[in-house]
Amino acid sequence: MPRAGQVKPPLGERLSDRIAIGLLTSTFPPELVDRVVAEAGRTQQRSRLLPARAVVYYVLAMCLFFGQGYEEVARLLTEGLGWARGWRGSWQVPTTAAITRARVRLGPEPIKALFASVCRPVATPATVGAFYREWRLVAVDGTTFDLPDTVSNVDFFGRPGSGRGNGRSAYPQARVAAIAECGTHAIFAATTGPLSTHETVLAQQLFGALGPGMLLLADRGFLGFDLWREAAATGADLLWRVKSVAVLPVIEQLHDGSYLSHIFAARDKNRHADPITVRVVEYTMPGQATVYRLITTILDPDAAPALDLAALYAQRWEIETSLDELKTHQGQPDMVLRSQTPTGVEQEIYGFLLVHYAVRTLMHHAAAGADIDPDRVSFTRTLRLVRRQVTAQAAFSPLTTDPGTAPRRP
Repeated sequence: MPRAGQVKPPLGERLSDRIAIGLLTSTFPPELVDRVVAEAGRTQQRSRLLPARAVVYYVLAMCLFFGQGYEEVARLLTEGLGWARGWRGSWQVPTTAAITRARVRLGPEPIKALFASVCRPVATPATVGAFYREWRLVAVDGTTFDLPDTVSNVDFFGRPGSGRGNGRSAYPQARVAAIAECGTHAIFAATTGPLSTHETVLAQQLFGALGPGMLLLADRGFLGFDLWREAAATGADLLWRVKSVAVLPVIEQLHDGSYLSHIFAARDKNRHADPITVRVVEYTMPGQATVYRLITTILDPDAAPALDLAALYAQRWEIETSLDELKTHQGQPDMVLRSQTPTGVEQEIYGFLLVHYAVRTLMHHAAAGADIDPDRVSFTRTLRLVRRQVTAQAAFSPLTTDPGTAPRRP
């Protein structure tokens, strides 16, 4: 008999059909998962031990419980459900080999499509710390993931040089570029590629996620004439740091201490054709001799005074915090992904991104309910809470959290 408060499944339903985790099920509903699977042409017969929908949720669970073996993740997904009657046939935990084959059949396309369908900025105008005046603060950055040292991973992704002995790093690496919302740390655009692909090249693929009302922050490694023009063409405003060697002649001095200047394409040797007008903000940090230089598309100093922009630039570090959460806390220090092939790597990276987005969405909901800055909610404690919810009582219904008891930073 079902336990009190639990619903008996429909007669003939397979146990594997209900594999999911509460928070992930509510963030990525089964009907949406079925749709992206079908659109990717990965729909499988329901007679399989692991139908496609179950494999999608399995990939997400694998990225929630990084470090656990394949079969242990499957146990966590189905723990406590054996009491139920009405499952069609018996259930046994799939073997590692069966799970590996199921991941190969699924491929990365449904996981990428799920990310593209769901992941959006989550802050509202009421979210503390997410906006400056009318602008939503977002930032772009890149990172790398260490991969298993297989022939296919090395051939596709490559590996960095190293100062040791043979001049080779221990692991091949995948490069990832991402755009995150500064106020919530939610990553809403991302792409992957070989290590040899510069992060600025990958970043260009993300600009479709930008639009009017956003202020995009970037460090000095991103500045390039074409990249700047392409990002600005989305309607978003830009605030990027520039290298100290950049030539920025003073065209007009402004009353707040900033000035207007021009940037040119590197190919324009005479520096006179097709310039872009930018506003330059220069400042130093207390106790430092370094002069920081920012350029922005916001040309009116009354719309965004220089001192405000200098302070805002510090928000760029929020995306680095997001990437650290993704790799060090959701994963583990010195993490090496488990996937042995390039398609598996891509699938796994997007799985990590989806789980991080789900956790960050929950944190925003909790912070909004308590009317606090999402930065005051601890990612690590929330992640632990989500993992603990994988029980027979909570695993198959949307996770609910009382915002008044949201986990806070110590």
